Amino acid sequence: MAWHRSADQWLRDHPAHVDTVTAVALWLFCGGLTVVIGSAVSPSQALLVFVITSLELLPLAWRRTKVTLSAGLIILACLLHLALLPTYLPSIVAVPIVVFTLAKYGRRWESTTGLALALLGAILSTVSFGAVGGYFDAGYMIFNALVIMLGILVVWTSGDLARTRRLNVHALEERTARLEKEQAAERAAAAADERARIARDMHDVVAHSLSVMIAQADGGRYAAAQSPDTARQALETIAATGRESLREMRRLLGVLRNDGDAAYRPQPSVADLSELVETVSATGQPVELFVHGTRTNRLPQGAELVVYRAVQEALTNVLKHAGPAAAARVDVRWAPDGIHVAVTDNGRGSQADSSGEGSRLGLPGMRERVSLYGGTMTAAPLPRGGFAVSLFIPVSEDA
Repeated sequence: MAWHRSADQWLRDHPAHVDTVTAVALWLFCGGLTVVIGSAVSPSQALLVFVITSLELLPLAWRRTKVTLSAGLIILACLLHLALLPTYLPSIVAVPIVVFTLAKYGRRWESTTGLALALLGAILSTVSFGAVGGYFDAGYMIFNALVIMLGILVVWTSGDLARTRRLNVHALEERTARLEKEQAAERAAAAADERARIARDMHDVVAHSLSVMIAQADGGRYAAAQSPDTARQALETIAATGRESLREMRRLLGVLRNDGDAAYRPQPSVADLSELVETVSATGQPVELFVHGTRTNRLPQGAELVVYRAVQEALTNVLKHAGPAAAARVDVRWAPDGIHVAVTDNGRGSQADSSGEGSRLGLPGMRERVSLYGGTMTAAPLPRGGFAVSLFIPVSEDA
């Protein structure tokens, strides 16, 4: 920042210091000027001149910090000047200064009152000082009063314009501060949404992959003694699932780092459900996929991911809660109004866990995702045992 800008900022930030220095400088200058032109005032009135000059100028030190008090003292001093000293003094410069100050910083009634008193003072001083000095020419007195009043009006108008500009700048500063707070809140909300989305993705990846790996490890442990080939296949599935999970985790963490070097792979979609079912089936959990109807409308990419994650979460819950003898079925039905998906199993349902649906921590996240696309989802135990998760996502013709 240039030095003059720094100086201007300092002057704006320290009005009391600036006004005090200005008032003292004017007091010294006008006092000295009064001494120079002291022939207009008798020596016996020197003390009175000093008092009135001080009363008219020194209150300018508070003209912005205590506007009403400063203006009141200066008006009182001008009345004393008008009544006791029949001549103009250099300290009368305080009048236009206080008129400008009231117009810019005072309340509206203070501004108009200051203007009215200044105009009245112009008339009274012209008549009073003119009468004492022997200037009875009406034309001269009218001209003198009009000139003074015109100067006061110009000063008041300048102050009023400065007031308008000050209020506009203040309003803009408040609006800017408010917009900055709103933008910060929006950025925080967007970041929170993104963190929540990534957390859901990480939950889906970790929960599903670990469930598959645990199922394979349990199966491989029991089959190791009797069927080494089955155990080897289970270990291969564990390794493949672990590598896939690691890639997913690296992708998600790469997004969190936002370093520009993260590798982005296509998000899974409805077309990848067959691969998901094969992966779960490889754990020994019987799962079948049935697709009904033909896709007639394009599903948004985000909705495709929602369907995939919902099925993934449902199958993960089957692995964790349905029991070893359970079989699962995934039904995908394309309809003109959208896509219907149902994941059912014939396992233990919620009977094996007294906490019921609350233990299935992924279900609230699934509902939230489905609702983002205007869909609905239900998850409840079946009357004859087992559990069912059903969801529907509407698809418009122009999707």
